[in-house]
Amino acid sequence: MGDLERGEQGAVESLQSDISVTESLPGAIGPAGALAPEAPGLNELGQLVREARKKKGWTLEETGRHAGIGRSTLSKIENGQTSPGFEIVRRLTRSLELETPNLFLQSGTSDLSGRRDVTRMGEGEPKVTATYSHELLCNELTSKSMLPYISTIKARDISDFGDWIRHRGEEFMYVLSGDLELHTEHYRPLTMKAGDSVYYDSGMGHCCVSISEDDAVVLWVSLER
Repeated sequence: MGDLERGEQGAVESLQSDISVTESLPGAIGPAGALAPEAPGLNELGQLVREARKKKGWTLEETGRHAGIGRSTLSKIENGQTSPGFEIVRRLTRSLELETPNLFLQSGTSDLSGRRDVTRMGEGEPKVTATYSHELLCNELTSKSMLPYISTIKARDISDFGDWIRHRGEEFMYVLSGDLELHTEHYRPLTMKAGDSVYYDSGMGHCCVSISEDDAVVLWVSLER
């Protein structure tokens, strides 16, 4: 999420079921805590789901009922045999009370070429967290390393974040409206306004807060590497 808090915790809000962890800001007041999880691969995602299911003492059938997905689909996810779409990941994270993987970026590779995806205005996948409201764009393609999304920055103070947001890769952010501050662990807070843009290493702890009367709105593009 940037900062699909993937999971902002992430983000992609997922996209931080929110999507979406930290160390103290050197020389400044800031969030502190543990590192955010990186986006898992298929085998790691499957292991996460299996362990969470067993912790609850649920069978595949019971988990499928809670998440609204088929037993066979769940079995394939647990065995790393399929790459689930965002909606299925969202259902699993909610029902199993999991933290959404790394900004809900779906890692993986594809041999397909010439792919295309489109999102009409206002028809992106919503992902709401305590600090951001994300709209995931072009989310039908599951095997991709780049994730574009529009985010409304609801946070007003760095204390709204319990942890830094961190995830594998790099990130581009363009401010569409409002004013904000980008807080990062290695730099002083950066004040930004509509039309400003920034590119940064998303493995560096970061978070954004709105400082204008209205919530700032940004376009984020996360690139996993």
